[in-house]
This record gives sequence, C-alpha cells and structure tokens, in this order.
Amino acid sequence: MTINLSDYESGAKYTGDYDADLAKLQERLAHIQVAHIVHHRRALVLLEGWDAAGKGGIIQRLTSEWDPRNFQVWPIKAPSPQELAHHFLWRFWNKLPGNGNIAVFDRSWYGRVLVERVDGFATEAEWRRGYDEINEFEAQQGDSGTTIVKLFVHVTQAEQDERLKARLLHPWKRWKTGLADYHNRAKRAEYLDAMAEMFRRTDTRWAPWHAIDGNNKKAARIAALTVIADRLQAGIPMDPPALDPEVEKVARKALGIT
Repeated sequence: MTINLSDYESGAKYTGDYDADLAKLQERLAHIQVAHIVHHRRALVLLEGWDAAGKGGIIQRLTSEWDPRNFQVWPIKAPSPQELAHHFLWRFWNKLPGNGNIAVFDRSWYGRVLVERVDGFATEAEWRRGYDEINEFEAQQGDSGTTIVKLFVHVTQAEQDERLKARLLHPWKRWKTGLADYHNRAKRAEYLDAMAEMFRRTDTRWAPWHAIDGNNKKAARIAALTVIADRLQAGIPMDPPALDPEVEKVARKALGIT
C-alpha cells in the first residue's frame, strides 16, 4: 500500500468526549499490557514523524496506565561512536523487548532511510540497501512472535510552524527545540520524497504503516492509541488471568474472606 501524507492533513477536531474516551482507551491498553505479561508476548511500537508532530504526547498517554516494569521507551538520537562502529541495526537489537514486555521507540531504525539519507550520513548504497535490511529485521521479529506497530505522525508545514513558534516563545518549552528543527524544516521537500519511498518499500503484511493526522493533537492521540490497541490486541487472548488456587486459598484465610 502507498501512503499519501496529503490525505492526513484535515486537522479535524475530535468530536467525542476526549477525556472519557482517552480514559477508556488507557484502561483497554492496561488490560492489553497485562495480557502480554501473562501470556509472555512481546511487542514493538515505533513512532516516526515530523519534529513537533506530537509523538511525545502520544507516548505519554499510551504508557500512562502501564506497569513500568514491563515496558521501556527508547528515545532514539544520533548514534554514538560505538554504535557507528557496528551495523546500523546493532543498537536496536540491544533494545528489543523480552517476553512479557513492550518496547516503544520514539524514532527508530527508519532513520537510515530518512535523516541518514537526506543529510548524507549514509551513502546511497547504504540507505538503498536499508529497505531490505529493515524488512528482513522486522520479518525476523514477526516470525519470532513479536507484534510490530508502526505509526507515522504527520503535520502540515503551517501547523509545525505554529508549534515551533510556541516552543520558542514559551520559557518551559524552549528545551524542546534546537537547530535541528530548523535544519530539517528547510529540507521538507527532500524528506517528503524519502518518506514516500519509505512507505512504498517498507509497508509490509507483517509490519504495516499507519499514518496519523497529527494536526489536531486530541484527535491524533485518540487515533494513534486506537491503532496501537487494535494491533496489540489482535491474536492475543484477552480473558482475565486465572487466579492461582493456592494463592486464593491462602489469601482468603489471611483476609478472612469466606
């Protein structure tokens, strides 16, 4: 499937009861996490998107009701000298979740075919080879039982500019902006070309892409969490875990429950 990001620019406001619907989704996601824990399943959730698109806000609400012992958020930045001395996927292998755990990536291995392509940090041969390497990497995870959820959060240039302006003018948001935001902004056309090819080459049956219209933050959060919940829940038993009879016997006696 080819994703056309211009189809995700309406910025329509969320028409439901945002607080109530968000709470329901978070409760559902909490149950889904428990199902992963008790059934020893693992999952990868990765978010790509423009600077200031709202990825962090989505992750914050995604994980707010999760048990912190069984998930990890990985904010991906420029590779270290040690990481550059290895294959580009090496640093992500080290962050893959174990059984019963969910790993959330704020940016990901798709940097190879996005920023590394656009800014020349990878040779053309390297980033072109990256599509097959990424597809094979994700296929390996899927074949081993890992669920993969891939989101791309899209905003228009006008909306991104409003958010960058807010970061610049708000004293407690200034830490979130830097020169890279404006460097990337100036190369939007090149990024759009890279994104289009990324979708064409890496939207697979085992790891499909899901584009999110990020131009309204509340609508984007509900849409993103719904996609994540649907993908994580598919194929995993959702019955509440059974109570160990011995634990129940001891607990009833200790607590005076007849």
